[in-house]
Amino acid sequence: MSFIAKWLALTIACAVAVWLVPGIVPVGGSWLGPLFCALVLALLNATIKPLLQVLAIPITVVTLGIFYLVVNAFVLELASYLSRNIFHAGIAIDSLFSAILGSIIISIVSMVVGSVVGVRD
Repeated sequence: MSFIAKWLALTIACAVAVWLVPGIVPVGGSWLGPLFCALVLALLNATIKPLLQVLAIPITVVTLGIFYLVVNAFVLELASYLSRNIFHAGIAIDSLFSAILGSIIISIVSMVVGSVVGVRD
C-alpha cells in the first residue's frame, strides 16, 4: 500500500506542476500524463536517484546544496522522457528552468500530500 500511496502523492504533485509551471505540459491526457510520469518518477526515485545523490556529493558540498536541485531536475527530465517513450503518455518539459521549478513544486506538493496521506520514507 505504501507504493500506491507514494504514487498517488506524486501523481497529484505532477498534476500541480503541470498546472503551475508554464513550460510543463501533459502528453496523452490531462490525468494520464501525470499518472504515468509519476509512476516512472516513483520508480526512479527508488532506484536511480540515491545513486545520483551519492555521486553528486562533492559538487553538492561545493555549491552548498544547490546542485541537489539539478539532480532532482535531471530525474524529472528522465522520468518525463521514459514515460513518454514507454507509455506514450507523460509530461513534456520545455527547458531546464521549467524542470528545476517543476521539481521544486513536485517535492513540496508530494511532501504535503504524503504527510496528509501518511506516507513515510
